Amino acid sequence: MAGSTLPARALGRLITQHRKRAGMTRYAAAQVVETSQQTMSRIEDGLKAKVPDLWINAWSDAFGCTDEDRRTLLGLAHELRTAQRSWWRAYADEIPTGFDHYLSLEDAAKSLTIWAASLLPGLLQTSDYRRELAWTEDPTWTHDEVERRIGVATNRQERLQDPEFKMNVLLSESVLRTQVGSAAVMEGQLTRLTELSNLPNVTIRVVPFNAARPIGPLVGSFTILEFPQLPATKLQEPPVVYVEGYVGDLYLEREAEVQQFQDAASQIGRVALKPSETRQLVVKVAKEHTQ
Repeated sequence: MAGSTLPARALGRLITQHRKRAGMTRYAAAQVVETSQQTMSRIEDGLKAKVPDLWINAWSDAFGCTDEDRRTLLGLAHELRTAQRSWWRAYADEIPTGFDHYLSLEDAAKSLTIWAASLLPGLLQTSDYRRELAWTEDPTWTHDEVERRIGVATNRQERLQDPEFKMNVLLSESVLRTQVGSAAVMEGQLTRLTELSNLPNVTIRVVPFNAARPIGPLVGSFTILEFPQLPATKLQEPPVVYVEGYVGDLYLEREAEVQQFQDAASQIGRVALKPSETRQLVVKVAKEHTQ
């Protein structure tokens, strides 16, 4: 597992559960270890990189935790302290505010289910396609600023070479037909899409315009991230739904909300073309872009 996102989330969630079970406020729990309520909030929200064992033991006593609960919390704190540094931190200046949290989740995920209604997901974009989007997003960026952003996208795509990482992509047909850049850019992008669709761990399927009762346009684009067990504690982190917005992103973790998006993905999948039919359509649209 890369990065500290998963153990941090698990530790924060369990501390919150034990604190609430003990009937303590965040302020009271912060006082137990002589820290601030703000720091306590960061720990419970899974945003703090290191939590001392001394604090874990003090909270375990204050919350009335069992010996097994204490060992689990200490194990998570150890995993958090020894987690690897994420590659994307080197690109921090080029990553949009808040997107670093998504990258840490993506880096730790074992599988992604993506529904894209308008543009290709970043993990599938060619450099030329991504470059056109960058110039559209902010024409004032310098060449070096844009190329650094391309570097982020290139590093992300290395996950596709990991056979343990699975990706199920559902695309609206409009994604294929919305021209980003020149016809040559689109031809290159769609050719690359057919190549990626042949990877054993990647499934790409298109929902055609004539699909019956498509729910995709009503839901909007989203990504469901699922995670492996944490290695030491064997805890299973629940899935997260990521919804990217123009002025802000959403991270949904409540079971009922996640289930709604999982149901939507299943419904979209039922009206999507088969992978072989999708490849035929992608090749056909690629030729249309060059005519």
